[in-house]
Amino acid sequence: MNRPPPPTSINEPPHLGHSPAAPEDDDDTIDLGELISTVLHYKWLIAAITALALSGGLFSAFTATPIYRADALLQVEEKGKSISALQDVQAIMSDNVTVSAELEILRSRMILGRVVDRLALEIHAQPVYPPVFGDAFARRHGGSDLASPRFGLQRYAWGGERIHVERLDVPPERTGQRVTLITGENGTYSLRDASGRILVTGRVGEPATGSDMHIFISELHARPGTEFTVTRRSRGAAINALRGQFEVLERGRGGSGMLELALRGPDRASLPTVLDEIMNAYVRQNVEHRSAEAENTLMFLETQLPLLKSQLDAAEAAYNNYRQTRGSVDLTMETRSVLSSIVEVENDTIRLQQQREELRQRFTAEHPRMMALDAQIQRLGSRRTQLEGQVAELPDTQQTALRLRRDVEVSTALYTGLLHSAQQLRVARAGTVGDARIIDSAVVSGSPVAPSQNRIILISGILGLMAGLGLVFLIRVLRVVVEDPETIEKQLGLPVYATVPHSKAEETLSRQLRRGRLSSELLATTHPDDDAVESLRSLRTTIHFALLDAARGSLLITGPSQQVGKSFISKNLGVVLAQSGKTVVLVDADLRKGHLHREFALAREPGVTEYIAGTSELTRIIRHTPQEGLQVITTGQIPPNPSELLMHERFSSLLDSLTDRFDIVIVDAPPILAVSDAAIIARNLGGATLLVARAGRHPIQEIEQSVKRLSQAGVSVKGVIFNDLDVNRQRYRYGYRGHVYRYGYRS
Repeated sequence: MNRPPPPTSINEPPHLGHSPAAPEDDDDTIDLGELISTVLHYKWLIAAITALALSGGLFSAFTATPIYRADALLQVEEKGKSISALQDVQAIMSDNVTVSAELEILRSRMILGRVVDRLALEIHAQPVYPPVFGDAFARRHGGSDLASPRFGLQRYAWGGERIHVERLDVPPERTGQRVTLITGENGTYSLRDASGRILVTGRVGEPATGSDMHIFISELHARPGTEFTVTRRSRGAAINALRGQFEVLERGRGGSGMLELALRGPDRASLPTVLDEIMNAYVRQNVEHRSAEAENTLMFLETQLPLLKSQLDAAEAAYNNYRQTRGSVDLTMETRSVLSSIVEVENDTIRLQQQREELRQRFTAEHPRMMALDAQIQRLGSRRTQLEGQVAELPDTQQTALRLRRDVEVSTALYTGLLHSAQQLRVARAGTVGDARIIDSAVVSGSPVAPSQNRIILISGILGLMAGLGLVFLIRVLRVVVEDPETIEKQLGLPVYATVPHSKAEETLSRQLRRGRLSSELLATTHPDDDAVESLRSLRTTIHFALLDAARGSLLITGPSQQVGKSFISKNLGVVLAQSGKTVVLVDADLRKGHLHREFALAREPGVTEYIAGTSELTRIIRHTPQEGLQVITTGQIPPNPSELLMHERFSSLLDSLTDRFDIVIVDAPPILAVSDAAIIARNLGGATLLVARAGRHPIQEIEQSVKRLSQAGVSVKGVIFNDLDVNRQRYRYGYRGHVYRYGYRS
């Protein structure tokens, strides 16, 4: 058998969990192992937050309103020349259509407003569902029949309800306000305001009129007593709502003219109707726009035709009068040639001037097309001046006859041309075809496109995990607690007598004891090979030397606060000391919340309180335990004045008597920062005082304040027991395991 190593001197207590040659941590570097161990330490907190987020995601996925999508295809063809048939008079509107402009037209209030007006989309009516899950229950109801009400809630809709309000006229002050519609028997209904006042009553299929409201409901399918909310929004609000659901983009390469239209919304049945109406409104607008072009040109020609007819009549009358006065005037071949040229120049000039007048409404004088027309008109003017010079050389009779004949022919040609153009425009207007046509009518998706339940759950889980990790690291940063025994030694100069690891076996025993499944089971007796028990055996050796300098063989164990494990240390240390052949008495001096009697399955009374009060003798309050050599004194009845009792001389005599009768007296004292009891006991005890600190529980200032509080009472803390260290954390795993093996026995 291997021999145990020599005991450690009290002046050099074992530094459990750290190798002597271990380098100091660099505060400027990130310890990946420490991060991992922190996550593992708080794994249940992270799991709880993640589970909570997943629950919220599942709830959201179950209750979220499904969104459907309807799509359609529209083609916008490239515009050619203007549909006007007046090609000899004007050349207008030869620009090509731009898809971006058509996209904006589709989204405009002009188009969407027509859809809102035609389908009465400013009227919004829907059933009132039960809170939270009601909408989800109603959506999952299949068939056209009405779902039966649940939980006796008759006023709510549970599935299958339908309503269609074709007309709702309200005064301006009621625009946007909800009114409640309550169904009655045999197709009747009533509308009430928020205060419950009846505004109007009516019957399905018949117009109803109230004091300031008109309504017409064409369909109402619901149980009597079911409630609906009815609202008339403003036209602008309805257009904006429709625009928010509507999207349009060009499909294919740029300039293809193929537009994909889509509409999203929760009402699957109405989406195709609304989207088809958007396309129809756009196509009608397109045709109207093209027809308006021909209409405007025709109106212009019809205002010019009477003027040209008057000019023609006047020219013919003047020419006939001249012939009657002068007789028949024959024009020479040269004069006829000049006349033909003049008429041609005049007609061309008038045609170009009409084109310029049309373009002047669209372009400035510096536009290339305007400048080209001006140049042509100027050239024709020069030509006419030249021809007029030739006319001036003719005899007076020939000049007058030529001028009158020219007026007749020019007026005739112009009037005939415009009359023909007007007739062509009338035909074109009647057969106008727009540049847009519907390729695919609206079709709605079979399943919702949003929200994605899997995505919601996945994102919820990721966000929950991130929130859990963030909270853990925030706690780690803000809650600076002692997790390393070396911190106590460096900053406070106190020796750490033992580092006791976390024991899963003790965790199980405590849980069973709370449930009443065990009567009296201690870790040191049921699991003697547990690492925590091994640490207490090491502490036993250290305490032996610590008590050599003490006036008495007594030991006080306290802690800064509750739940640090001082009672666990006290009872199991008592067992370990008793196993070494010592006679040990364990005194529960926590007269406020002491519970060691439950650990040993003993009655609370009689105990310390009864001895101090003089109602019980020492032999009566000392109780035996299953462990040979270990006896226990319980608190006794919980007194109203614990501090005053502990200051009584009989308590001092109790400690003196116990010191004389036992090798070691262990006093389990209350927390030092909570009450002054521990300081009173330590002053009377006269032995060694040990402070139990729990890993990851206290800031260093709390331990320092505990030492200071005891020091003010004249008590010196011999050392610290660092309890409940999680040796599975990466930082401590190897160092602590090495220490346990160093102090253990192996065959």
